[in-house]
Amino acid sequence: MDESYQTYLNRVAKMTLPATYESQVKNIQRSPKFRLNEDGTQAPVSFPGYSAITPPGAEDPGNSAVFKDLAACQQQLIEKLEPDLLVLVDPASFHFTLADLIWDSAYLTAVATNADFESKLVDCIADSFKIYQDALVDPTPIRWQIMGLTVRPRAIEVSLVPKDESSYDRIIALRRAIYQNSSLMALGIEQQYYFTAHTTLAYFANVQQEIDRVRLSDTLQAYNTHWLDNPQEITLAHGQLRKFTDMYTYQREPNFPIVQL
Repeated sequence: MDESYQTYLNRVAKMTLPATYESQVKNIQRSPKFRLNEDGTQAPVSFPGYSAITPPGAEDPGNSAVFKDLAACQQQLIEKLEPDLLVLVDPASFHFTLADLIWDSAYLTAVATNADFESKLVDCIADSFKIYQDALVDPTPIRWQIMGLTVRPRAIEVSLVPKDESSYDRIIALRRAIYQNSSLMALGIEQQYYFTAHTTLAYFANVQQEIDRVRLSDTLQAYNTHWLDNPQEITLAHGQLRKFTDMYTYQREPNFPIVQL
């Protein structure tokens, strides 16, 4: 289901064009992953599931510089856009998603109907990681570069592009090892989206207020020049199975598999 290297580059490049921003900002919505507290603060709601990701920012010192840069970007957005428009992701949880697995109602249904679901999921991902690891022949680091800010209906992200074709092909190979695992498919887990490498910076909160969508679009476009002048790369050293309870908390148990990328 994932695209060729060149098709991926072309698609992600279009996501950061002014015309794309102008279209996307018309359709933004409040994220259901956060709730408004009585004191006016935003809190994450329960949103459980599993993903294969790189270690969260607090556990990934090799990428601390780029995560610090993304945190600075968050603050710029807060300062320049309407108050309460965004709820920021905790930089300690910044990560690169390798493969979405299962979440929310699908996860809750799976664990309610199959007492062994989680243990089987762990075993399946361990098998998939081993398939990828055994076929790995390229020892060079996998590097992805920030392309720019992108708008989703409920979030603002930074999208990334591979520094070379090998960096792309190896991530796609890992995803195939996961999504083509027949035992994992038997658990009801399958690929649902084209791969878009990203790190989520913020979710939309108060979109019922009057929003200057032109300013939002212009702000995103202007900030992208920062990365043209100061390119930022993420180096992918290894991936992990993680269980999340909300959009801030990504847990790893001792038996959860790890894969060297």
